[in-house]
Amino acid sequence: MLGMSVVAALILSAFVAPVASGADSVPSEKITLDIKTINGSGCPAGTATASADVASDNTAFTVHYTNFTAKAGGGVSALEGRKNCQINVLVHVPQGFTYAIAEADYRGYAHIESGASALEQANYYFTGTAPTARVRHTFPGPFNGVWRAADVTDVDELVFAPCGESRNLNINAELRADAGTSSAGSFIEMDSEHASVDTIYHFAWKTC
Repeated sequence: MLGMSVVAALILSAFVAPVASGADSVPSEKITLDIKTINGSGCPAGTATASADVASDNTAFTVHYTNFTAKAGGGVSALEGRKNCQINVLVHVPQGFTYAIAEADYRGYAHIESGASALEQANYYFTGTAPTARVRHTFPGPFNGVWRAADVTDVDELVFAPCGESRNLNINAELRADAGTSSAGSFIEMDSEHASVDTIYHFAWKTC
């Protein structure tokens, strides 16, 4: 695994989530997503593909990554220790509604040697607005298996897209691996081919 080239692919696919955050009703009209750009050291331009589909109940969408991996130790280059992948997506919503991201659930696979560590962090923002704060999730070694992390936004801190405007949503995810005192190889990844990885973004809806 440690010798694999880091090439990332993203697929946004349907996920039926029981959580529908926000005070207003979820729109009944089908919501659609359009991927505009994908780039970053974890998903270099020209190597990543994506398709988009929203959950059937309009409550969430899911991101599947392939080979989005940060590695450290075992003789790998220091450049492999920090990888990011940013996607830019336009969410088409019915007239009279707007949305925010209320919760993000992350999951991946990691092998972290004793003395090493890894982290995952992410943020998002609408084009023309300030990014949300990054929440760091750190995983110390020794560890080997599926990791999970969740970012939950308080209701009074939700950032909604401006009503009546088409604003793209930018999602920037980052993985880091640090060999620390270990000389052996460690890695952290969000890779749907290695593990059942579902990065799920839950909508909060509001009427305008």
